[in-house]
Amino acid sequence: MDLLRSLPLGLYLEKPITWLHKLDPRVKLIWLMSFLLSPVLGSSIWRLVLVAILITLTFIASIPLRVWQKQMGWLLMLCSLIFVMSATIAPDGVSINYQPRLPKDELTFAQQTSNLPPAQKEKTWKNIFGLLGKETSQPTASENPKPAKLPQPTSYSYIIFQQNPITITRRSVDLGIRIATLLFTVIYSTNLYLLTTASEEITAGIEDLMGLLNKFNLPITEISLTLTLSLRFIPLVLEEIQNLVRSVQTRAINWKKLGLRQASQVWLIVAERLLENLLLRADQIASAMKVRGFTTPDQHKVQWHDLKLKPLDWIVLVCLVLFWWVRLVWGGQG
Repeated sequence: MDLLRSLPLGLYLEKPITWLHKLDPRVKLIWLMSFLLSPVLGSSIWRLVLVAILITLTFIASIPLRVWQKQMGWLLMLCSLIFVMSATIAPDGVSINYQPRLPKDELTFAQQTSNLPPAQKEKTWKNIFGLLGKETSQPTASENPKPAKLPQPTSYSYIIFQQNPITITRRSVDLGIRIATLLFTVIYSTNLYLLTTASEEITAGIEDLMGLLNKFNLPITEISLTLTLSLRFIPLVLEEIQNLVRSVQTRAINWKKLGLRQASQVWLIVAERLLENLLLRADQIASAMKVRGFTTPDQHKVQWHDLKLKPLDWIVLVCLVLFWWVRLVWGGQG
């Protein structure tokens, strides 16, 4: 069991170095926010286009198949399942207030109508004083012929498929597309960003973009340092969990004989040991920083990367402007 390989989400791909790795982290962060914000009030077609753009970027960047095969495969399967459930089982969300044709209390309504005086017939020039005889009575409902079914001008139908208990409407299909594509865009765009950007580049880009907030006396440097340490600490947590799970497996414990109570006690001991190891690792990192003379982030600032926009970055920024132009002109809701 290797958690670093079985859980590849959010891990940085060191080799091979693709053109996505060479982009400025600030440019990639702006693109990531664009992918996360553009689906808001966007049409279903635009959300499908975002999914196609992300898949195309994965192929163009020449990312190895072993890296994205499981990620994209499981994510596409999950999104497809959510689409099917939203389109077939879940309601479409359209609430219609039906107007009943008959009164709720028919008996009371019949008594009220029987006490009413008879309606007077309107006298016209055709039946003055009833000389011309009574008017012909109106035909009853049973005598009325059935209305002819008129041809429809278009082939539009709100209900696409109906077979109890499954009802697929245009609204439910649109709702399923929106939910599935939004889930895929949020998860996979973030994963693609973490896959091609080191943790130090992420924090350096965030610190540079948030530099204007220093005027409001906000601890931007401390926040970026905390983010760097937390991102670096994630592999250590996975490694400690992996070692503890392997240590339990090597002891060949018969869980059926232990029972629920004793098994829970064993896992509580494992969790306590995991917490102790993580606190020990954190203390070791703090001691290593003190030994190297680290005092405060402002006085002991480490310049991880020289952030400069290259020609490739400017080309990507121009594509970003075109991206938002298409979104505002064509990708909005109709």
